[in-house]
Amino acid sequence: MGSGKGAPDHWVTVVKPGRILFEMAGVGEDTAKEAIRLAAHKLPIPTKFIVRETGAIASLDSAKKEST
Repeated sequence: MGSGKGAPDHWVTVVKPGRILFEMAGVGEDTAKEAIRLAAHKLPIPTKFIVRETGAIASLDSAKKEST
């Protein structure tokens, strides 16, 4: 008889607040915002779109809104 645990059916990772999940370069800001918006809808956590500017990071509030 086998002693294996079988094939995994899903993976889990811990995402702490403040972690950057995706970085984009070489595309316009509008295209990047739309791509991140579509990706954010698939995540179970609130997200925020930030833009790096010279010397600082400006935060553009696009937090996921709960449907209630």
